[in-house]
Amino acid sequence: MIRDITLGQYFSGESLIHKLDPRVKIIGTMLFIIELFIVDNFLGFLVAAVALGTVIAISKVPLSYIVRGLKPILFILFFTFALNIFMIQGEVIWQWKFLHITKEGINVAVFMAIRLFLLIIGSSLLTLCTRPISLTDGIERLLSPFKKIGLPSHEIAMMMTIALRFIPTLLEETDKIMKAQQARGADFESGNLIQRAKSLIPILVPLFISAFRIAQDLAMAMEARCYRGGENRTRMNEMKFKRRDYMAFALQTLFLGIIILEARLF
Repeated sequence: MIRDITLGQYFSGESLIHKLDPRVKIIGTMLFIIELFIVDNFLGFLVAAVALGTVIAISKVPLSYIVRGLKPILFILFFTFALNIFMIQGEVIWQWKFLHITKEGINVAVFMAIRLFLLIIGSSLLTLCTRPISLTDGIERLLSPFKKIGLPSHEIAMMMTIALRFIPTLLEETDKIMKAQQARGADFESGNLIQRAKSLIPILVPLFISAFRIAQDLAMAMEARCYRGGENRTRMNEMKFKRRDYMAFALQTLFLGIIILEARLF
């Protein structure tokens, strides 16, 4: 299951989505998240799902690869669904002792599950279709206006990108540690939820040691290359908006308008 997590991974490709300016993709992801929280009916979610499906088709990232990344968070989706379906007050359609299910609770639970499902897929597309270095440059350029108030935009962008970049690495280390301990007789499958959680404690110490080792190696590599932050740094490839970027931004704005209009009319 750990290997199924795709967050932070890059899927190499030459599609139109891959070639877009990273700033356009970052802004588009943020707008899509905002749009998901504007939507309050199934028609709006259908429109958002069709738009997301179109982007996935253009990106040429296999749908099976994207869906595989949802497996580790199915528990969170199920927990959120169950929490909403039992906690929302309204017209009761089923009750057993202190548990009850309401019509309003079902609607809220389904809405929240669909919203999280689309949000996770839409967010994962950003890292799947954008190289880490391009993502860093895009975040830095978007934050550059805040330099006037002393915000270290380059350092913030670098930290965010490194955090995303090393999620797959740490997951791979966790998988290796678990397999090594299972080979020595460790059991992570049997027992109740509390016992399983306790059995994972021995993994934390070697995982923290591995994480600190990776961080030290990265720091030494950056120091050996005379890295000194974003001040006076130049780039091999300067980012420039092209025609396709302007068209993509126009489509994003148009889609935002459609979602707002749909929410007001329906």
